[in-house]
Amino acid sequence: MSTVAAHPPVPWSWRLRELVTAYLPLLLMLLLALASWWLVKNTPKPEEPRGPVIPRHEPDYLMQRFAVQRFAPDGRLRVRIEGVQLRHYPDTDTVEIDTVRVHAVGEDGRITQATARQAVANGDGSEVQLLGGARVTSLADDQVPIEFEGEFLHAFLRTERVRSHLPVRVRQGSSRIEAQGLEYDHLSRTVRLQGRVQAQFAPAARRGR
Repeated sequence: MSTVAAHPPVPWSWRLRELVTAYLPLLLMLLLALASWWLVKNTPKPEEPRGPVIPRHEPDYLMQRFAVQRFAPDGRLRVRIEGVQLRHYPDTDTVEIDTVRVHAVGEDGRITQATARQAVANGDGSEVQLLGGARVTSLADDQVPIEFEGEFLHAFLRTERVRSHLPVRVRQGSSRIEAQGLEYDHLSRTVRLQGRVQAQFAPAARRGR
């Protein structure tokens, strides 16, 4: 008679790190795609003023109900970005997008979808913020979808860090993590949860007999 070997329980801290590190690189990829899409470089510049002008925080151009797609060399869709309105502010060199929706397809076929009431990116694309009702979902054929929710996400793309000083929620199936804040460093693979933390993990599936 064959027996099933008992597996020691996995520490919750290790499962927490595994869950978050499996998701946040996808968020970095998504935000990098958003930041690298640079409409400012592809839009005709307005005529230069003839005299000195005091910079004011007013957009120099707007786009309404827009959708932009980027494709891989083989023709496959990589990123689709939609929004209700886009505004570029020359005094701060920032881009704001209202009601942003992003659909990204990774090299491995994984689909990442993101929505937020607003997205803000700085001039060189090194920082991107998702503001208001931010939700990112990662979908793969052989895995349970991972969802990440919060009112604020701030991604630093050069240093590969994600930060939020507001409550965040990470869910995968019946597993759930809630914290009052988050700091994630992808280079060191470290996760720092702030404030009160609540974690609920689904029982690990048994391996074959």
